[in-house]
This record gives sequence, C-alpha cells and structure tokens, in this order.
Amino acid sequence: MSKKLTISVSDEVYEGLHRKVGRRRISQFLEKLARPHVLPEDIETAYRDMAADEDREREALAWSEGLIGDVGDEPHAAR
Repeated sequence: MSKKLTISVSDEVYEGLHRKVGRRRISQFLEKLARPHVLPEDIETAYRDMAADEDREREALAWSEGLIGDVGDEPHAAR
C-alpha cells in the first residue's frame, strides 16, 4: 500500500529532480533515499549484499592489508 505525500522543495531542487531523475521517477527516488533512514534494517541481508559486491570487497581487502603494513612500521611504545 502506498500513501500520497505532499512536500515542498526549492525551485532549484525541483528542477534538478526533474532533470536528473525524471518526472515519473521522483517518488521512487525519494523513497529509496529515505528508506534506510526510517525503517529497521535487516542486518543479515545488508551484510550479505555487501559481501556480494566484489569491487567493494576487493577494495576493503586492499585497505585492510595496507593497515597491516602500517602497524609493522610503528615503533613500539615504551612500557
């Protein structure tokens, strides 16, 4: 079920939405933007989706591997 919502935006935002998103897609665009901020997230599904993103996983691995080298270069703190 859907509910109709009336919102006010500046002329610039209105024109930008029409130009970038398209006249008949604004509702979908705004719902997709708002959904993660207002609905409880299924954390298991979110992690599964992130793990399925191969580019993201490759970048995360490269980043974490880079951190290991940084730690090895740090002098040990005196105790």
